[in-house]
Amino acid sequence: MASKKQTFACYAMALLFSAAIVSAQLSTDFYDETCPDALDIIESAVRAAVHKESRMGASLLRLHFHDCFGCDGSVLLDGATSEKNAQPNMNSLRGFEVVDDIKAQLEDACAQTVSCADILAVAARDSVVALGGPTWDVELGRRDGTTSSQDLANSDLPAPSSDLGDLIKAFGNKGLSASDMVALSGAHTIGQARCVNFRDRLYNETATLDATLASSLEPRCPRQAGTGDDNTAPLDPATSYVFDNFYYRNLMLNKGLLHSDQQLFNGGSADAQTKAYASDMAGFFDDFRDAMVKMGGIGVVTGSSGQVRLNCRKAN
Repeated sequence: MASKKQTFACYAMALLFSAAIVSAQLSTDFYDETCPDALDIIESAVRAAVHKESRMGASLLRLHFHDCFGCDGSVLLDGATSEKNAQPNMNSLRGFEVVDDIKAQLEDACAQTVSCADILAVAARDSVVALGGPTWDVELGRRDGTTSSQDLANSDLPAPSSDLGDLIKAFGNKGLSASDMVALSGAHTIGQARCVNFRDRLYNETATLDATLASSLEPRCPRQAGTGDDNTAPLDPATSYVFDNFYYRNLMLNKGLLHSDQQLFNGGSADAQTKAYASDMAGFFDDFRDAMVKMGGIGVVTGSSGQVRLNCRKAN
């Protein structure tokens, strides 16, 4: 009988092989002939949305993240049992109207050509760039899935209460390394978190939470559950609307907002990489863009499978 280590190694190799096949099916020039203005349309819409509301950049990036534990646009589908209603997403995901607007413009330019999954991938890149972060070539050609599972999202997406081992396992289950996980977590250099997701850390992890930060959070996040649950605080209190490496600097000062954030600098195996990124923004940017391309190939639907939705909120 094969050992557990051998079984895991085979599973990991299968994931990597699958990712390589998917990458070969995607291409950066996928729409060059069928919808040559697609990328310009998406970029223009994203820039306008971020200019109107800086927070929207983080919201669009997060949509791609939460879709890309299976990048098939399923996070956009409406329905009582859809991913939108999963615990990590309910009353949390934003930006659907921006995606609707982009889709409408693309349908006018080239009907039923650009998938909703590809819109999310490009909008995520353009959001990062709009807030001062790195750019990268987005591989395209994803098709849209036709189903969305609340249960799968609940089981696949790591919770804000996750320990380091849980994070490594959750990302590893999708073919991403521990190093990828630390790099991708840097997306928390922008965006907000709800009180309900950091209350436990605020009141029960005082030994690893900066006292000044804690004092500033208490008025907006009362100790009593059910009070102020939807109040938000920035994941990066230093530069909330700039994509930079301050997230990692904050962790070294015990200023991680979520329990899962501070796990990256808490005496564990991620400490060295976190410390490196805190002093080397270019190095973080390089690793982040590589990890984003890798993540963008998870669970994609290509070729004749799936569909190109006419409306991102429902299957054709």
